[in-house]
Amino acid sequence: MEREQQFFDNIEKKTSVKKDDIFKLAQSVSHSNLGDERTIRMLVSQVASLAGVPVSKQKEDQIVQAVLNNKVPLDFAALSKMFEAK
Repeated sequence: MEREQQFFDNIEKKTSVKKDDIFKLAQSVSHSNLGDERTIRMLVSQVASLAGVPVSKQKEDQIVQAVLNNKVPLDFAALSKMFEAK
């Protein structure tokens, strides 16, 4: 559990997004069709808004293609590595 807490602490430090907001977003994603481009774009927009980070059209396109092509890690360990300090 401590590793999970560190994961959320790292996200909050880097993005100012609260753990509860992440869980609300995750809950909405769990019922989403991630094979639908429009749904993915809507989720990218929600995440960007929540984090207060602008996402260019080019970056949005890259994210959409990564999700559609199953190139996004779905396990906790892989996701955690994406947020670790470099």
